[in-house]
Amino acid sequence: MLAVLMLSLALFARGQGTAVGLTNSPVAEKVVLPKSVPDPIEPFNRVMWGFNKALMTDVIKPTSRVYRFVVVKPARTSIGNFGRNLTYPGRLINNLLQGKWSGARDETWRFACNTTVGIIGLFDPATKWNIPKSDADFGQTFGKWGWSPQFFIMLPIFGPSNDRDTVGLAADTAANPLLYIAPYRFDINKPLTYLGPYSYLNYAIMYNNLADSVDEYVRFSKAEADPYSEIQYAWTFARANQVADFQVKGEQDEATLETLQTVFFTFKDPEFPNHGTTKSVRIPATGKDLKFTFWLQPGSANVVYIVPGLGGHRLAETSLALAELVFKNGFSAVVVSSPFNSEFMEHASTATLPAYLPVDGNDLHVAITEIDRHLHKLYPDRLGNKALMGYSMGALETLFIAANDPTNSLLHFDRYVAINSPVRMAQGIAKLDEFYSAPLDWPVAERSNNLENTFLKVAALSRSTLTPQTSLPFSAIESKFLIGLTFRLALRDIIYSSQSRTNQGVLHHAIHNFRRDSAYQEILQFSYQDYFDKFAIPYYSARNIGDSTAAAMEKSGDLRTYETALRANSDIRIITNQNDFLLTDDDLLWLHATFAPNQLTVFDKGGHLGNLVNPAVQKSILAALTPMRPPEIKSK
Repeated sequence: MLAVLMLSLALFARGQGTAVGLTNSPVAEKVVLPKSVPDPIEPFNRVMWGFNKALMTDVIKPTSRVYRFVVVKPARTSIGNFGRNLTYPGRLINNLLQGKWSGARDETWRFACNTTVGIIGLFDPATKWNIPKSDADFGQTFGKWGWSPQFFIMLPIFGPSNDRDTVGLAADTAANPLLYIAPYRFDINKPLTYLGPYSYLNYAIMYNNLADSVDEYVRFSKAEADPYSEIQYAWTFARANQVADFQVKGEQDEATLETLQTVFFTFKDPEFPNHGTTKSVRIPATGKDLKFTFWLQPGSANVVYIVPGLGGHRLAETSLALAELVFKNGFSAVVVSSPFNSEFMEHASTATLPAYLPVDGNDLHVAITEIDRHLHKLYPDRLGNKALMGYSMGALETLFIAANDPTNSLLHFDRYVAINSPVRMAQGIAKLDEFYSAPLDWPVAERSNNLENTFLKVAALSRSTLTPQTSLPFSAIESKFLIGLTFRLALRDIIYSSQSRTNQGVLHHAIHNFRRDSAYQEILQFSYQDYFDKFAIPYYSARNIGDSTAAAMEKSGDLRTYETALRANSDIRIITNQNDFLLTDDDLLWLHATFAPNQLTVFDKGGHLGNLVNPAVQKSILAALTPMRPPEIKSK
């Protein structure tokens, strides 16, 4: 289950984000994604996903915190080692059945070393001695023998599977030595009573392993609009009986490869998300409660409000990493979801469809104002001066707020920090649609296989130990497509959320919460340009919200529209990259002409958000927040 979770995250999930806008219509030819394992029992599977999510969130997660406190990490690692060592017979059998003779040899050597030198498998000297692992199970063996999965199934506790792997799981269980360690005895009153504690040892080992992964699971299930669909699709490639071809065919693109490095920017302390507090605040215009997550310093401190990129959730990797960065350096941190995220859309947006920057920016400003008021009531002497920090689309919204003098009822910020902000929405949408369509440059006869191999690469990499120094094996077409796919999935969630509340009649398929596949397949055919043309503009026109013509909406998403106010605001700090694909040469010239040298920091490389893991960039982010006046100086 953790491997599939990591794969879903490795599809470069939506912690980043970018801008949208208006450009020419994309080409008529469409990219056809590889099909996932069929999901004919989707309603049942979604119910079972809900059960597993509740079990992990309400039972495993809270108890695991106590368990991790009592059973220290080295002990938990030893228990995990013992559990893996114990299931050696199953791996040996399946390596042999698959004809993987070297794998059978390696696993035998590992078992011998870890059982003897490693004291019945509690320690793992085999890894230190570079004896490779060769995991093999009956599901893989059945696949090797030609069994292609026919349908997806979500199992209770065990998580995602399919018909082949479910039978394989039963066979793996039968191959577990614990099943045979303690004999059955016959009791006329209790037939087949099991002796000893061994029948429960498997569950204890499973719980031990889940204790270290449950936080990631729960955070993923909360941060994604529809985690079930991502896991269902990712499982197809995680369990595919195919080996990825890592040969890079064609040229590579530096900017997009660097952008993919965003996956390495994450929080360093695994317990940091758990130290945050999540509360909700009532939004007056909607009458609904919006959640936010915060980390307060023990005493009075300046506070940084963080806004994610397009579709980004407050618990996304990049959001949490930035929160940890500022918190570890003396600031309090508050994170709210993006106005393009379903959480914000369904609770704080005054318009059903986010698209018009003046509406989205004002909704965001109102929400943060309400959050700040709520925190002041709870912690009257803890919040000092305020900074608003946004990245990507969140940076564009930050600069919009900076350019519009707040009324007396809205919060004033002492500093505005925009990280990798686009200048024009139109440039953003052009790149998103262009990148998603990148595979159309492949010959038609090769396109399907190349797309499938791209996903197999991601699946294989998600099971590897990667570092920022890792050279990612993607061609220019592949790296562009992975970025485009990320945001096409974000668009899918935006359209689904909006149409489930205000159905404009654009979609031909009905919207059902427990059977979404057909609607999703249709929605994925819409580009960002289609979103504006077929959904957003008609919606705003019908309700007379602002000037909803295409030209007016494009102008509202161009920072040049607010140039005078932006130029006059000395509290703005911008951090960007020379090779950010969201910026044209003219955009970079405009930034240099509009902002003073002390307001603008431009790094040579990094693509879009791809160098956030760089200490120099992090130092620049912290420098952008200082000097703010100490909290004691500010009058209330």
